[in-house]
Amino acid sequence: MLAILRKLKLGFGAARAAVTLAVAGVLGRLRSAHQVVASKPTTGITLGPKVVLFLHWDRGGRVREALFTYIAQLAESGRSVVFVTNAGKIEPTAEARLLTLCAGVLVRRNIGYDFGGWRDAIETLDLPRTETEEIIIVNDSVFGPVRPLEATLLRLDYEHVDVWGLTESWQRRYHLQSYFVAFGPRAIRSPAFRKFWAQVIPAPSKAYVIGKYEVGMTQAMIKAGLRVAVLWPYEALTKLITRDQLAGYLDTDAGAAMRNDPIDLTRWLHILRLRDAIARRKPLNPTSDLWRHLLLSGYPFIKRELLRDNPTRVEDVGDWADVLRDTLGVDPAPIIADLRTMLRGDAP
Repeated sequence: MLAILRKLKLGFGAARAAVTLAVAGVLGRLRSAHQVVASKPTTGITLGPKVVLFLHWDRGGRVREALFTYIAQLAESGRSVVFVTNAGKIEPTAEARLLTLCAGVLVRRNIGYDFGGWRDAIETLDLPRTETEEIIIVNDSVFGPVRPLEATLLRLDYEHVDVWGLTESWQRRYHLQSYFVAFGPRAIRSPAFRKFWAQVIPAPSKAYVIGKYEVGMTQAMIKAGLRVAVLWPYEALTKLITRDQLAGYLDTDAGAAMRNDPIDLTRWLHILRLRDAIARRKPLNPTSDLWRHLLLSGYPFIKRELLRDNPTRVEDVGDWADVLRDTLGVDPAPIIADLRTMLRGDAP
């Protein structure tokens, strides 16, 4: 009887999710995709051949201090950064400061999540233009960069790859994680690029946007014959999770005392969970489950969601500040300053 009830519950849950997604699709088609309410400078936004569309959201229209560093490093690489905020407003001092770093600022209503904002910006700016060689979409869902971004940007080679991500996920279906995706010349000239962005609707459902657009974007590019890759491949990261990391845990004599230390235990439990997932081909989320391995491999960010919410209950995330400070020689203070305004009921 319990098994039957569980199946019924799962069935009702799946049906409810399907209805929610269907309704989101209908509502999204009823809304206008164009929600830009202000464009600065008012004389027009001048763009170079390489463009970054930087998506931002903050309820009060504030801009975190670290974002200015991120944007400055993108601009210093010779790219034209357009700051796109879904907040519907922006603090005047932040706007003035952004306009010293960015080619322009677009203020839009918070409709359509990140993909709605990127589509709106692409159409508002008439991208790609004749001279456009690269379009990068990024958002503010990360802390950092915790190391200079130049080394990462220099690795974006479009000779053999058309669409670059930083990390990739096999959850749901294979896709580049959308907080940073770079499209090269062949990609932005492909009919698939225009077709994908033209069909993005401002659906009022995060699940809809993730499934249809984050996953769908990568799949659309692959189906069009474009070459897709990431700078930190999933397989390379999982190969860093070795049995040797469990040596102290497996040693029944030497490891006994260490297994009684909650901090050591959480590290071992995390490695055990990762190796179990790899053995069973259960997909991991690189930016959360493999945060440590990414940082030690030269990755320049930490996902905000991981430190703020830790939704997948990553066991060893409490080490993040020590890894930055003691292993990488990076001051965690700027991230801690942001966490002071974000965390509720947790410590950094």
